[in-house]
Amino acid sequence: MTELASDASAGKPAPAAIPPLDISFVDDPRVQKEAAAEDYSVHVMPRTWRSGRTSLLMAFGSMFSAMFWLYVAATVAAVAGTVNAVIGIVLTGLTKGAMNFVLSRYASRSGLTVALLSRRIFGYAGSILAPLIFAATALYYGVFEGSIVAVALQSFVGGGDIRLWYLLVVAYSVPLILGGVRTWLDKLNGVLLPFYVAGLIALVAVASSSHPASIALPDMHTDLAGPGWLWAFSVYMGVYILMMYTVDFARFGKAKDETFHGIVTFGPVFYLLTYLGTGLVGIFLTATIPGVLGTAGITETGIVEAVIGTLGLAGLLLIVISQTRINSANLYLASTNLEALTSRVFRVRLPRIVWAVVAGVLVYALMLTDVLSYLLRALSWQGVFVVAWVAIALTHIALHRRTEGAAPEFRPGRLRRVTPAAAVWVVVSLIGILLVELTGPFGATWSAPITFILSAAGYALVYRFDALLHRPSDPRAEVADAWEARIRCHVCDRSYTAVEMDRDPSAGHEAICAGCATASPSFYRAARIEAASTHIPTPQQAV
Repeated sequence: MTELASDASAGKPAPAAIPPLDISFVDDPRVQKEAAAEDYSVHVMPRTWRSGRTSLLMAFGSMFSAMFWLYVAATVAAVAGTVNAVIGIVLTGLTKGAMNFVLSRYASRSGLTVALLSRRIFGYAGSILAPLIFAATALYYGVFEGSIVAVALQSFVGGGDIRLWYLLVVAYSVPLILGGVRTWLDKLNGVLLPFYVAGLIALVAVASSSHPASIALPDMHTDLAGPGWLWAFSVYMGVYILMMYTVDFARFGKAKDETFHGIVTFGPVFYLLTYLGTGLVGIFLTATIPGVLGTAGITETGIVEAVIGTLGLAGLLLIVISQTRINSANLYLASTNLEALTSRVFRVRLPRIVWAVVAGVLVYALMLTDVLSYLLRALSWQGVFVVAWVAIALTHIALHRRTEGAAPEFRPGRLRRVTPAAAVWVVVSLIGILLVELTGPFGATWSAPITFILSAAGYALVYRFDALLHRPSDPRAEVADAWEARIRCHVCDRSYTAVEMDRDPSAGHEAICAGCATASPSFYRAARIEAASTHIPTPQQAV
């Protein structure tokens, strides 16, 4: 019996009256065929579907090439000065790198998505907010980055209805995410990465030959309610959404690559290259090229115009390449989290290709609105929720590191509806939003750190309230190795790893996979009734 057996509710094989499990030790070919596009979006990631080291590095490396990183670094430096900006960026790279080291190892070992991890922390119903916020944020970033390509195309061509350029960008973006991470996204981003790096080098070289090169931007001594470097650090906390991106990508990692991915792919190496490396390019453009820093400040379109003005057609290609890479990740994760959300809320299970198209339609619809008038505020609010989620997730991992083993409980029939952690998440997030909206400079600098600290402390106070439904007859305990064994689901007739399988008390205790269990209200009702009528002694009671 493996360590997974200690996670089982029963602790011993199922009674003889329980139907026998249909067990195999090879992947179901039908499941693998679906996984080529679905990537186990509503299932645990089996160890046989993990990506190679380079493949995962290239797939997540799409996050490296956003014009947003140039823009945000330049904006921070224009307010707080280059020195404060660099200090804040380095501290961000080191702290985010350390936190993502923990999150990536956890995701790799457990195979869980953000939605499934949130289910363990917040309960079966309490977890609904996580994929909703994740999907909405990914869509908003898709709008933001997609708009940059449209504006660049319109500017270079010299006109045309911007709505048509928006449509063109969405039309070519959606097909790029129809494949999975290891079947397409890794290859796409691997091919485009050298062109992006070469483009940045050419941009710096040509701009330096045309203008006096500089990265010096003075501290404007704006009232920031704290040191400039702390304000810069807090600004970057607003994009903690990359922590959620990390979890959904890191579950593809192999056990032997955990340390490499924790340091390089998702860790401090990635963040220092992304935030500091590309950020310095943004600061350089602002300090070197006249007109980037205007009287109204810096805009991302201003950065775009500087790139095109410096490199011409090559600059346009650089923007298209950079935004195609980042938006492949934005739309991919938006579609997978829309799938997870709707399967839970509406009990609807549709192919991910449907959700890819839906994500594209939503992005285009948002582009047609006056999106910039509310986008940044919406992102700031969602950013508060994400900061709180990250703090709670990290605290959960730390407090349960010795009890959960390699398979945390996430199956619908083994979890309560809502946990106190859900209340902590919502209440602290509302406090953070109030700080942002009502306290001016103080909130701009301190709301994110305060939200993080309160969330971690609040979860530490309530985590002992048991989130689990204790039920007998656990398939995890009925097999020798719950990661290697595959069990056939009586609903979809497909075999999934035993880690995610449960017994269905609404159907004679036949085996059921996590995906079908999520889409079955009768299953969850029967599971709660069974848990209420069953007493399973805790280890202390057994002693």
